[in-house]
Amino acid sequence: MDIFLFIDALGWDVVGSSGYLGDILPFRREATMQFGYSCSAIPTILSGARPAEHGHLGLFEYAPDRSPFKRVAAFMRLLRPKSLWNRGRVRGWLSRAVKRFLGFTGYFQLYQMTAEKLPYMDYCEKRNLFVPGGMEAVANLADELRRAGISHHISDWHLGDERNLEIGIAKAKAGVDFIFLYTAELDALRHDNATPDAFAKVEEKLAWYRERILRLVEAAKSSGKPWTLTVFSDHGMTPLTKTVDLKSAVEATGLVFGRDYGACYDSTLFRVHYLVPGAKEKIRKALAPFAGDGHWLDENEERRHGIWRADRCFGDELFLVNPGVQIVPSDMGLKPLKGMHGFDPDDIHSKAAIMSTKPLPDWVHGVYDYFRLMKESIDSMAGCR
Repeated sequence: MDIFLFIDALGWDVVGSSGYLGDILPFRREATMQFGYSCSAIPTILSGARPAEHGHLGLFEYAPDRSPFKRVAAFMRLLRPKSLWNRGRVRGWLSRAVKRFLGFTGYFQLYQMTAEKLPYMDYCEKRNLFVPGGMEAVANLADELRRAGISHHISDWHLGDERNLEIGIAKAKAGVDFIFLYTAELDALRHDNATPDAFAKVEEKLAWYRERILRLVEAAKSSGKPWTLTVFSDHGMTPLTKTVDLKSAVEATGLVFGRDYGACYDSTLFRVHYLVPGAKEKIRKALAPFAGDGHWLDENEERRHGIWRADRCFGDELFLVNPGVQIVPSDMGLKPLKGMHGFDPDDIHSKAAIMSTKPLPDWVHGVYDYFRLMKESIDSMAGCR
């Protein structure tokens, strides 16, 4: 029995110096995060492919020719006054309504994407990534498990940490061959508690995970089968240092969104498409004052991060802010969070962590290597049948 537990945002910044779970999982190292956010890391973990292959970088993508949101945007424009849009409950209600209307089964939130911009946008996670066929471009973990024909369990991401770990403990006790558990609550907690004075709340959650992991280990032992446990994460969390308003700078150029340029403003990344001659020069000039806060990625960086595509679907150019800086306002929010990820993968706060009861292969260096580790486990068990 091989158990893999994915704890979102359990970064090396938490694990490395504290020795967290060292008595249970002695084999450990930092891992390079996948460039991007959870919406790019999770597909990479579930497939072994990089964003250049699976197509998931930011949740929204400027793609007016294939936008599914045109009718939805017309409905949203009826909302008046506009202040309603900035209320969390309204955004949550709209997100659920839009998801049902469009038949999306994956994670979906409108965040701060406006009705005016929606008709120009596509969305990367229309389908549930955790089920067979969930990643149209590449095979995923569920596809591999179905092919192998071994007994297995994959967490339902709709459920909370408590329920997913309860189910995992039961599956381990029953001796299920392959168990993949997903927990997401630490990520939200760290976004809101990224400073040292707030770390007690994070430590409380870590203690909660430890207690459940001990129960998971006892359940695996009680099954009577040989077992291993590997815990990994996708990234750490970088405390906020400052904010930059790139959106106002771009809009001050007089260029018209959808006619002259298209853009997505992520929390740490500005992705822009140039639609007319001269737009590049104007936008480059507008962002020149922010040269100390970030930089434009070159092709070598994009290739190294696994995000370079010849079709430039992620943007003709991408501007990444420095660790600690947040783009505010953005399509993700109108206010900064106390902690954020999505910076340069080499930043000390960005590093993910992997820990195991068994020695880790030398080739496990990054989040993108986790899938191979799981696939080798699946193939080994399938070969023993």
